[in-house]
Amino acid sequence: MPPSVDSAPPPPRGQRIRQTIEQLRARILGGEWPVGGRIPTEPQLVATLGVGRNTVREAVRALVHSGVLECRQGSGTYVVSTDELGPVVARRLTDDRMAEVVEVRRAFEVEAARLAALRRTPDDLAALDGALAAREAAWHAGRVDEFVEADAALHTAVVAAAHNGMLAELYASVGVALRSTITQAMGDALEPERYVDHARLVDAIRAGDPGLAAREAGAFLEHPRGE
Repeated sequence: MPPSVDSAPPPPRGQRIRQTIEQLRARILGGEWPVGGRIPTEPQLVATLGVGRNTVREAVRALVHSGVLECRQGSGTYVVSTDELGPVVARRLTDDRMAEVVEVRRAFEVEAARLAALRRTPDDLAALDGALAAREAAWHAGRVDEFVEADAALHTAVVAAAHNGMLAELYASVGVALRSTITQAMGDALEPERYVDHARLVDAIRAGDPGLAAREAGAFLEHPRGE
């Protein structure tokens, strides 16, 4: 008589750790634990994931080593990236490589804009309108840091509207580089001559015109400032 499911041996320790790492990654990528947020405590993870403390500890340690999580003494463990590629890109980011960053952004954002024009939903259009309004408000307020975040959020909303999960994940990995190029373009103050209008890009996506959306996305990335 074959053994029952209940009597089957547990998976090897290495497999349990890998499975736990994937569970943690899934919750991070799903937004349950956002970048900058603290993940649950070790006992809470044990209860939630149904594995032992040592398995949880090893899984968390692996994600700390890869740069996804960061342990802060006396405070807890925080999400610092959505994947392992983000920290690698951030470490390689230097002023003399900004031109390369703009080229990578162009590769992602032009295709994202084209796909967004074909696939955008009413919710996507609402998100784009909100992001565009926030970007305009930040510009008129004259706060560089706020504008950088609002501008990055608009570009991210365009990528999200493309509805390509792999593209969204890869784009998220260059988040630090994205903000660095915007910051470099803006300098210390928001000067009128540095302003680049993004309303036409949103309008092209709304109109469902993939060619125009791609051209609009590429136009401001051909600009020497690379907004």
